[in-house]
Amino acid sequence: MLEPKPLFGTLPSRDNGEREFVFTPADFERVRKLIYQYAGISLSAVKQDMVYSRLARRLRATGLKTFAEYLALLEKGDRGEWEKFVNSLTTNLTSFFREPHHFPILAEHLKKLQNRPSIKIWCSAASTGEEPYSIAMTVVEAFGGFNVPVSIMASDLDTNVLATAEKGVYPLERVGKLSPERMKRFFLKGSGAQEGQVCVRPELRRLVSFQRINLLEANWPVRGPLDAIFCRNVMIYFDKPTQHKILARFTPLMHEDGLLFAGHSESFLHAADLFRSQGKTVYELARRPR
Repeated sequence: MLEPKPLFGTLPSRDNGEREFVFTPADFERVRKLIYQYAGISLSAVKQDMVYSRLARRLRATGLKTFAEYLALLEKGDRGEWEKFVNSLTTNLTSFFREPHHFPILAEHLKKLQNRPSIKIWCSAASTGEEPYSIAMTVVEAFGGFNVPVSIMASDLDTNVLATAEKGVYPLERVGKLSPERMKRFFLKGSGAQEGQVCVRPELRRLVSFQRINLLEANWPVRGPLDAIFCRNVMIYFDKPTQHKILARFTPLMHEDGLLFAGHSESFLHAADLFRSQGKTVYELARRPR
């Protein structure tokens, strides 16, 4: 695994009296190393302001006065604060049926597998739940009902977003682009104190299980063989060697005909020994015979 290149002497300090806390290039370098070692996330130099604004909240919450004190707390192994640190620095941009071209491909894949007694899908970056529930809706529509031989495991590094996902409750505007048919079939509208919100129907929610997984951890609580893996807009945070390492761990978990769905800006050409493209950022195993 490659270490991020040191930025000492190249990153200008922006502490000009406007900030509540001093945040030096050395502080930023320590943050970069910690999040890289723990989660494989490579922070670029342009993320300095984002890191400051997000971690300044943790300094206020802990009552610490300097970033040096806060980072020392992490380096001592405070597990509770480590979780909050990672949650602060992970980005969770998502929506229902984001990158919509993938879902008809998934539906066709499921129809080919309809005689398989058990179908398993892993959504490895679940965020607040919109993606795994979109997968579940696609499953129900492909099979024509909620009684399906499909299980969806949804995971994320961020425990805060997983809590939201598990509840399955969203503001109305988050589902505004869904068709009336999908709204009626898959959601319940809130009333009274819950007015302006929707809740995922229990029949849909039971298809999805949620669990925290760090893709850099040595052991994943994932049991194959998997028929599809959604790992979209995750690899962009990792360098190429880390991407390859994770992709190599996907391969033994997958059915021979399993599909890997990537984000629109991600390419796995550097992992051609593991996966080959089917187009539209969908990949199949390189070892699969044609």
